[in-house]
Amino acid sequence: MILLHGFPESHRTWRHQIPELARTHFVLAPDQRGYARSSKPAAVEDYAPARIVGDVLALADHFGLDRFTLAGHDWGGAAAWMTAINHPDRVARLIIINAPHPLLFQKTMFDDPAQRAASQYIRAFRNPGLEAHIAEIGVEAYFDKTFVGHADRAKFAAEKPVYLDQWSQPGALTAMFNWYRASPIIVPALDENPPRPAFLDKPFAPMRMPVLMIWGMADTALKPSQLEGIDALVPDLALVKVDAGHFVTWEAPEAVNAAIGTWL
Repeated sequence: MILLHGFPESHRTWRHQIPELARTHFVLAPDQRGYARSSKPAAVEDYAPARIVGDVLALADHFGLDRFTLAGHDWGGAAAWMTAINHPDRVARLIIINAPHPLLFQKTMFDDPAQRAASQYIRAFRNPGLEAHIAEIGVEAYFDKTFVGHADRAKFAAEKPVYLDQWSQPGALTAMFNWYRASPIIVPALDENPPRPAFLDKPFAPMRMPVLMIWGMADTALKPSQLEGIDALVPDLALVKVDAGHFVTWEAPEAVNAAIGTWL
């Protein structure tokens, strides 16, 4: 199994799942490029989807994994979707945790005002002056500002020193934001009315492998509209809704572990 974390975390996203999964599986949980102590290429294009997918396949190849179960949360989920869509021959099973299918996510930028509003942070992350702003206010102040609206402070307080250490690594913040800057996802401003991309209304190939989706229903960044229409894109779907926020792997680890264990 390969477990992919998202923004703004590291392999520790999966700290409650790894011991359980390792009882029955060979588990890999890398720090993705740009995060923690992994390499941090400087160019925005180094974080393009093809590069991220390439990392997943290179890791699998290194360990001799021809086919594997792939799990992802947040940006790790986006990477997992992209890998499975483009290389269905390599991904035997897919586990997605609070990460929208790329087609549905782009659709909601045009069709769901609530999701567009909730996604305005992406426009902020793409601002080239963001790093200078963080340098001015300090990494810790930015950490508090980033997390306060998305998770119970008590649940991440013990991990705060770990986050601050990882975010303070040279080039880390720019690398993490470059995932958003390299993404082709269109996030219009609230007052914009851009042309709707034609591909959104064309047929999209369904997933060819079994998919488990675990969704924290109190997620403030990803609205429930991300689940509307998922059945048509994922014929072999198991959907488990959890009473938790975006960071469901450590907000509700027992529920996540139970869902994964039952499905596997």
